Amino acid sequence: MDAQFTQKLVNELTSLEEVAEEILADKQEMIDLDKRRQKTREAVRALQKDKKIQKTWVCFGNTFLKLSTQQTKKLLEKDMRQIDDEIDEIRHNLKPKVNKLRDLEHQDDIKGFNLRPLSKEELQSLESFM
Repeated sequence: MDAQFTQKLVNELTSLEEVAEEILADKQEMIDLDKRRQKTREAVRALQKDKKIQKTWVCFGNTFLKLSTQQTKKLLEKDMRQIDDEIDEIRHNLKPKVNKLRDLEHQDDIKGFNLRPLSKEELQSLESFM
C-alpha cells in the first residue's frame, strides 16, 4: 500500500510538472514573439520615416534581397499580423493549461480569467442603447 501511495504521488507531481513546463514554455514563446514583433514594428517605422529611399535591402534567412520600400513594408506588416495571430493563439491555449494546473494543485479557478473583450458588433449594440 505504501508503494501505491508513493507511485500515485510521483504520477501527480510528474503531471503537475509537465503542465507547469508547458505554461512556462508558452510564456517564453510569447516573449520571444513579442520581441520579434517590436523589431518588425521598428523596421516599418524606419521605412515610413525616410521617404527618400526607393529600394531597401532585406534579409530572408541567409539571403539578402533588394526590394522596393513599399514591398518591404507590406512584407513586414504581413509578418506583424502573423506574429499577432501566433501570440493570440498561444494566449488562447494558455488559459486551459493554467486551469488544468490549478486543478492539479487542487485550487479554485481564477475568477474572471475566461473573460473576453467585446467584439465591435457587441460594442456598437451597447452604444446604441446609451
